[in-house]
Amino acid sequence: MATADVTVMGAGVFGLSVAFACASRGAAVRVIDPHGVAAGSSGGLVGALAPHVPENWNEKKAFQFESLIMAAQFWNRVAALSGADVGYARSGRLQPLADARAVDLARARAVTATELWQGKAIWEVIPAGDTPWMPPSPSGFVVHDTLSALIHPRRATRALADAVVVLGGEVLTEGQPQGQVVWATGWPGMVEVGGNGVKGQAALLRFDASGQPQLFADALHIIPHGDGTIAIGSTSEREFDDPTGTDAALDDVLARAVAAFPVLEGAQVIDRWAGVRPRSKSRAPVLGTHPTRPGAYIANGGFKIGFGMAPKVGEVMADLVLDGRDTIPKEFCA
Repeated sequence: MATADVTVMGAGVFGLSVAFACASRGAAVRVIDPHGVAAGSSGGLVGALAPHVPENWNEKKAFQFESLIMAAQFWNRVAALSGADVGYARSGRLQPLADARAVDLARARAVTATELWQGKAIWEVIPAGDTPWMPPSPSGFVVHDTLSALIHPRRATRALADAVVVLGGEVLTEGQPQGQVVWATGWPGMVEVGGNGVKGQAALLRFDASGQPQLFADALHIIPHGDGTIAIGSTSEREFDDPTGTDAALDDVLARAVAAFPVLEGAQVIDRWAGVRPRSKSRAPVLGTHPTRPGAYIANGGFKIGFGMAPKVGEVMADLVLDGRDTIPKEFCA
């Protein structure tokens, strides 16, 4: 590539989604990351694309909803261009309810979901059935939603990089930025603008529950990937010495997972992962003009919902960078 119209600094899911959206509109795109593709939190194991609860609606929740609805078309196109299985499935999710109060609250949310989710997905309270994959529920009821999806983060990010190349872009470990520059450098970039990094630890188990819904309880995501593995995560550690090391905190996650979901008892742990997720002060993504780099842009702060937000993030950043059209929620602006 002789000259790039857009350079994205960072080859995580946010940076590559911006590059993909720009390349899809005909821009010459260059992605530069000295650590390589999916080297940060986008190279994790979990891949839970889970929605906010359908109440107290705001711009952030609406943005995430639109992105989750876009996800199937987005990731199917990435898979077609790259020739890779990204592990995407709109699997739905089951959440046990602790008591009668939780059941009443969940039923109220089912009513608001009817309007807020526009008939494109459902949130419902159902009896906890007696099947191996149904999570134990003290109340005898669970929430079932059809908006939650899952993806294989590492594979999906690498496939996204390949798709950018298929569209004529470059994905490099070194080089000079040209044209419009978008900074998407994960937690170090988040610290630069007043945010921070939160360490997460996750594990991968050999257990085949492919095609089943994901589970959520005790702040744990249980993700049944289509390749016969289960991802479990994750911790949220504000203070840490070793950003990529796993320790007793992950052992605790595994123990809690088996306690919450006894069906996992005895499953073999085949991988352990730790990484640092970029978190803004508001917990919302930081998108738009860069607050400390004049003339540049930023797309960062995916934290725990980066993969769910990525399709829409790419679109609104391409609107801004290529067309000068600002469609970014004010809450996301730096």
